[in-house]
Amino acid sequence: MNRRLFASIPAILSVFILGSCGNSASNSREEAPVEKLQYAARVNEVEVITLERKDFCRQLLSNGKLKAAQKSKLVFGTSGKISTLNVKNGDRVSAGALIAGLDRPDLVLSLESARLSLKKAELDLSDFLVGQGYPAGDTTAVPAQLMETARIRSGYSSARNQLSSAEHDVAGTRIQAPFSGRVADITLQRYDQAGQDAFCTIIDDSSLDVEFPVLESEYSFITSGMPVKVRPYADGTKEYSGTVTAINPTVDDKGQIRVTARVRNDGSLLDGMNVKVIAERSIPDQLVVPRSAVVIRDNLDVLFTWTDDGKAHWTYVTILHSNGDSYAVEANRNRNASLSEGDKVIISGNLNLADNSEVALKN
Repeated sequence: MNRRLFASIPAILSVFILGSCGNSASNSREEAPVEKLQYAARVNEVEVITLERKDFCRQLLSNGKLKAAQKSKLVFGTSGKISTLNVKNGDRVSAGALIAGLDRPDLVLSLESARLSLKKAELDLSDFLVGQGYPAGDTTAVPAQLMETARIRSGYSSARNQLSSAEHDVAGTRIQAPFSGRVADITLQRYDQAGQDAFCTIIDDSSLDVEFPVLESEYSFITSGMPVKVRPYADGTKEYSGTVTAINPTVDDKGQIRVTARVRNDGSLLDGMNVKVIAERSIPDQLVVPRSAVVIRDNLDVLFTWTDDGKAHWTYVTILHSNGDSYAVEANRNRNASLSEGDKVIISGNLNLADNSEVALKN
């Protein structure tokens, strides 16, 4: 009897709990207020400018690499152990400064021997001329043909050649700067053995040339003497002024023409540095808008104008010219569009606009 009673208790509790939950849910539904969602039409906030005609700065952008106006690889005239090294990479030197020297005592001895041989040949020459009846030390009266014979017989001509050769060999043990500039590419140290490879490079980077390509279609835009701006990729905040100095009169297999401009260096530019080149020319009487004003609709260029009715109206346009921040535009005649000076052009908040969208001007 007791077992049946205890077995029925869970069933009774389940019925009680379910009944309680049902009442609670029912009460909850009766007490919750009914809310209706309300949707407000979205009004885009935009900024506008007044369209006006003005000069447009057309830009041609290209990439190039700087190279020193003067650059020379310096090589010893002979081999030997480096005994003198007066500079390091990056040092500035003046024209004629001694950069490095080799230890070649054998060549120095050969030079001294050549000098002694020349002195002996000079004495033999003088003796020969005296024997011919001419006063010692005075060769002005000696006929040219006789003088040439005397120099050969006395060994004077041979001694002069040997001295010149010895002087040339000794000069090959020294490297001197051919012009003022900076030293680069030294790979050897003092006491290293130097051979016939380039020992260093001297660079005159007071001004640098930048060579850059332009398309064949842009050839008429570039003229010799026109100004350019150069911006190094290493520091885009800096800008340098230059001038076009040469235009190569051939088109390569890529349809490009090589142009060279010269840039004055303030000490920050380096030979071999990659730069952006900007050539500019002013085009008068253009309708100019910021690049942000033009968007794409139906795969065509469009800008929106604002009118006093508070709506945006799209206008198909043709982009005539472009630069880094602006377009020169005109109405697309194929779409029967119109665009006039004085129109209010939307320049922001236009990405999601459609024709006749309601807009509000930003404060």
